[in-house]
Amino acid sequence: MNPLVSIIVTCFNQASYLERSVKSVLSQTFTDLECMIVDDGSTDNTQEVAKQLMSLDSRISYFYKENGGVSSSRNFGFQQAQGEWIQFLDGDDWIHEDKIRFQLSYVSESNKKNTAFYTDYERVFIDKEDKIIDRLENIVGSLTGEQLIQRLLIPDFLAESPFPLLQQCLLMHRSIFEKKIFDERLKALQDRDFCLDLLLARVNFIYTPMIGAYYTKHQFNRTNNWSYMKNYYIMFYETVCGKHQEFIPLSQTGIDFFLKEAIREKEENNFARLIKMVKPPFYLFGKKIKISHIHLIKIIYNIRLIIPSFLLYEKYRGPRSKKVISILAKSINRQLPENNNYISSQ
Repeated sequence: MNPLVSIIVTCFNQASYLERSVKSVLSQTFTDLECMIVDDGSTDNTQEVAKQLMSLDSRISYFYKENGGVSSSRNFGFQQAQGEWIQFLDGDDWIHEDKIRFQLSYVSESNKKNTAFYTDYERVFIDKEDKIIDRLENIVGSLTGEQLIQRLLIPDFLAESPFPLLQQCLLMHRSIFEKKIFDERLKALQDRDFCLDLLLARVNFIYTPMIGAYYTKHQFNRTNNWSYMKNYYIMFYETVCGKHQEFIPLSQTGIDFFLKEAIREKEENNFARLIKMVKPPFYLFGKKIKISHIHLIKIIYNIRLIIPSFLLYEKYRGPRSKKVISILAKSINRQLPENNNYISSQ
């Protein structure tokens, strides 16, 4: 008889964390489940740890695949899963012992299919010695579909609320995978793309109020690599805006941020990608200058390539350069026709 729930633990070189993750599955108060370890081409001793864990409980299975990223691991795991309900868990995170039972208590005949349950979570900070040095509760709360969409389109570092649909917090009916699987091109931020498409497909996201998952922050997180994450944020916006033109305005907070960084850091490739998605007005210099035409943004980027940073960015600027910027903005405003004022001082 197939288990009711499949918990898919995806891992890549996370052997030192894997036991804690898997044991949080084995200790669930709800026991009709399978725990599937999907090893995404690890080069550490993940396989040895997995075999030791398999000897503890017959509900554990182990699968090895060539490295392809977390999205491919989740898709692979789902293809092997037997359960009616699906839970994904990264190999360095863990879940509350009562998570599955509590979320399943919200199941009714009306929401048995086409449903995903989500919880609050705790951010756990771990030092180099694998010791917990801090913990931070993230209370998501019950959000509407529109609120979830708006938040998913804002980078976490620009948002005033926690990321709402962390994969570790979800328990999903397998029927929703008929609507969407993970985009394997996205090695990061795939949760956002996945949940956005599910929301548009009218999947019912139901809040179950508990701290359901423990999401770790440690030295090996790929999110520590800013260049890596920046590339995938831009790719995420390219993916979303390419599929859903209506999301372009809602994506501008993130797009504007990365476009400003591309100008500041002279990132030619990133600038070329982002300029295709920006929707003016676009602001520079702490909203002192408003640009209402994409052509002028391109001109400003070319100017940036030859002008020293202190003339353009306040943190590099002394009193004299601040005065030059003020005079330049006023001069541009006087020269442009009033009815075609692409740049204005704010």
